[in-house]
Amino acid sequence: MADTIKIEVVYALPTRQEVVPLTLPAGSTLQQALEASGLLAKYPEIDLAKGKFGIYSKLSKLDTVLRDRDRVEIYRPLIADPKEVRKQRAAEGKVMKKGSGAAEADAE
Repeated sequence: MADTIKIEVVYALPTRQEVVPLTLPAGSTLQQALEASGLLAKYPEIDLAKGKFGIYSKLSKLDTVLRDRDRVEIYRPLIADPKEVRKQRAAEGKVMKKGSGAAEADAE
């Protein structure tokens, strides 16, 4: 078994993506990778206590032991709840359909 693992830590921003390749001791955890990446210092909005993190799109805990070639991802909070956005779009669609139908009936 190798003494070290090669991983990358990724943080996607609205305009670009930060990718930090790292070589860590075998047995390193997700939290150790985050701390070693330097991204926590560079982006103070990343909060270890409240943030969400994952490995290849799968939510993972900070104490998860990493494997060689893992991709650690830092997730930003959502600005809008996707369910609420869908509900609003659906409601707007119903209003538009009702409104356009009534206008067509008046035109006849």
